[in-house]
Amino acid sequence: MRVAILADGRSPITRGWLSLLTELGYQVHLITTFPCEINLPLVSQQLVPIAFSGMGNRKPTGEISAPGGAGAIRLRAAIRRWLGMATFPTAAYRLRTILDRLDVDLLHALRIPYEGMLAAQVNPEIPLVLSVWGNDFTLHANSTPWMGWLTRRAVRRAHGLHADCQRDVNLSRQWGLGMNRPTVVLPGGGGIDRSMFHTGTTNPDLLEPGLRAKLEAIPPDAPWVINPRGFRAYVRSDTFFQSIPLILHKFPKAIFLAPSMLGEAQANQWITRLGIGHSVVLLPKLAPVEMAALFQRSQVAISPSEHDGTPNTFLEAIACGCFPVVGDLASLREWVQDGTNGLLIDPASPEALAQAVITALRDPGLRSQASAHNQTMIDTRAERSQVGRELDRFYCEVIAQ
Repeated sequence: MRVAILADGRSPITRGWLSLLTELGYQVHLITTFPCEINLPLVSQQLVPIAFSGMGNRKPTGEISAPGGAGAIRLRAAIRRWLGMATFPTAAYRLRTILDRLDVDLLHALRIPYEGMLAAQVNPEIPLVLSVWGNDFTLHANSTPWMGWLTRRAVRRAHGLHADCQRDVNLSRQWGLGMNRPTVVLPGGGGIDRSMFHTGTTNPDLLEPGLRAKLEAIPPDAPWVINPRGFRAYVRSDTFFQSIPLILHKFPKAIFLAPSMLGEAQANQWITRLGIGHSVVLLPKLAPVEMAALFQRSQVAISPSEHDGTPNTFLEAIACGCFPVVGDLASLREWVQDGTNGLLIDPASPEALAQAVITALRDPGLRSQASAHNQTMIDTRAERSQVGRELDRFYCEVIAQ
């Protein structure tokens, strides 16, 4: 099968999807909305910028590195929402020209803004699959009238829809997806690689030397709490930092690890203001194997998000045995039974986050119970080879329509 993937090629989610498709034997063409280098056996790679996709300082992973932290991220997002549609005619022409040349069986846009919105404007004869990211409907679609109109247009054009939670499948029907259109619920990044994300230990030789030295300097009796989300407009980093002094009052040796926050001015401001520099380790963006090593050593993983689907870092964390403390969202309630295999909290409340972390650190029995439950859940709902089989079946169903 010949498939064109329209996505930000630097995103870990995109790379996981591309890797899975090539493993399944698909002929994969990447149409990326941002320049990137990918070491995968793709048939071709093309560039189609959209909605000022070059604006801001972007990391190689596709994340925005925003001087000023979350506030600057929100400003850039607002500019894209209000003015980004002005870039659509040029982008649509380029995309249409590429697709006419490629002759693919399927076009898959890996999120609705702005790739899905663009895909809806071209080549109606090509079956279109949309992937929904966790905040496409709950945040972006309602942010401006134009975003709402473009979201509805994209969903109505789709021949099939993939989401990482049932909530978004349900919402897609409200946004215009035909009742006869096939849907599938699968992890957004192509599933969890159990050879990497497991409850064992990772060979320390696989870690970057500087990271290894930082981790080895942490006292062996220190509890580890990891926040893998970085700075995002919909994640309450302020809640995370403000919860730390409250946790330290009960667990003064606790260490808080924050990948993708190294060099963020706002993170440094919170640390200085709260006097918690001795307990916080800011880290750069890490490779997957390095994230696995951190998850395996951490007792608790937190995600104080206000908008989300099923974060890949959440799945990776619980696959490695971390106890999850996450925002009380409908999407995450599909995975977390509060008090059984994790804890759900108000993402705006530092007190609630702190109490949940303290509860988890105090109760090794609860953490052990949660880990056993979560291992079974990952193996039955998110394991990579199983996701591949479901994806293949779904693609065939869309094309058969």
